[in-house]
Amino acid sequence: MDFIKTPVKGMRDQLPGDVQLRQRVMGLIRDTYRRYGFTEIETPAMEHIENLSNKQGGENEKLIFKILKRGRDLEKVIESGGTDFADTGLRYDLTVPLARYYAANAAQLPSPFKALQIGSVWRADKPQKGRFRQFTQCDIDILGDGSELAEIELIAATSEALSAIFAQAGIRDFTVHVSDRRILSGMARYAGFDEADFGNVFIILDKLDKIGLDGVRNELEKAGYDPAAVEKCVAIFAEDAAGKGPADFCAFLDETCLDPAVPQSLERILACVRAMNRPGVSVVFDPTLVRGMGYYTGTIFECTIDGYGFAIAGGGRYDKMVGKYSGTDVPACGFSIGFERIITILQDHADAIDAAKEPKVALLAEKGVDNERLAALFHRAQTLRDEGKTVTVQTMKKNIRRQIELLEAEGYTEIEKVYKN
Repeated sequence: MDFIKTPVKGMRDQLPGDVQLRQRVMGLIRDTYRRYGFTEIETPAMEHIENLSNKQGGENEKLIFKILKRGRDLEKVIESGGTDFADTGLRYDLTVPLARYYAANAAQLPSPFKALQIGSVWRADKPQKGRFRQFTQCDIDILGDGSELAEIELIAATSEALSAIFAQAGIRDFTVHVSDRRILSGMARYAGFDEADFGNVFIILDKLDKIGLDGVRNELEKAGYDPAAVEKCVAIFAEDAAGKGPADFCAFLDETCLDPAVPQSLERILACVRAMNRPGVSVVFDPTLVRGMGYYTGTIFECTIDGYGFAIAGGGRYDKMVGKYSGTDVPACGFSIGFERIITILQDHADAIDAAKEPKVALLAEKGVDNERLAALFHRAQTLRDEGKTVTVQTMKKNIRRQIELLEAEGYTEIEKVYKN
């Protein structure tokens, strides 16, 4: 059998330059989030299939990489003619594992608990630009705080992290979209949908930026919903919300559809986050924001950057998830950076990033150089490293021109040579 040298579809080998960029971005993320008081944790790559298939993950539950039962457990399923072949799966996000983690370890954790997670997740998705089957997520979550302070901290910390990352590429402008799932529920209730159908209606509405209002209308009609409710819903989303705050936009929803405290809470969140804004960061109320996960219960948010047709970060409040494991609901809210999408954007601005890199020095020693010169070379290397520079010491090759080309491709801008004579 021949070996296959290419990676599995949707997964990638990372070359040294790619790894350096990823590590630098992760370092910026960690440094920013630690200053906001977040503590890094780890959860296993595999989760119980029951946890991953609890009807909370939206469309992602269709994309689970399931792991077969093994040995006698698998034999029993086959012998019985059953179809329950999987007992675990690779996690498709970091939020479901976090809820289980908190439920299992709450007695040993502070309250509120501010968690930072950076790790790989897997989805059996169709690979495309910025979308892979194995990818890294960077999440911050606050568990145990039901006030708006959690949302404000999460949005502020994520905005600062993204500003620090994009500064490397000369990018200053991006937008944070904020809304609330309860506003969506209020609009669905106003339009006339049954509450039992809200989840599926939201999944269709979440495709708005991809298929447009006409596409949403068609999918809702194909799903068999009342045409009057569909038209009423589409009319709401067709309204231009630009410049409107949550209270103004939601004025048509009475108390039977929406608690007035919801838009008031959003107003406070927006005002506080805007007070901390860095130049170029826009924070807007966006009633068309949905977020596909079924576990969101309140505030939701998403970050976008002009010129790219995907979100670069997203999250929201999920107050009911921990209770599914522990029996007691715990307020929880999180924000996830789409790490691979950030890397995609930075790679599109590679020239600006290269110009901002710290100098790297290559010291090349000709074969046969005497001990005195060689010792001086290593002393020089150590001095440069003490100054904070990256230094490599290599033997000079016969094809020195090619050697220098390869070093420059790795980012070495200063080349020093030591000859034996």
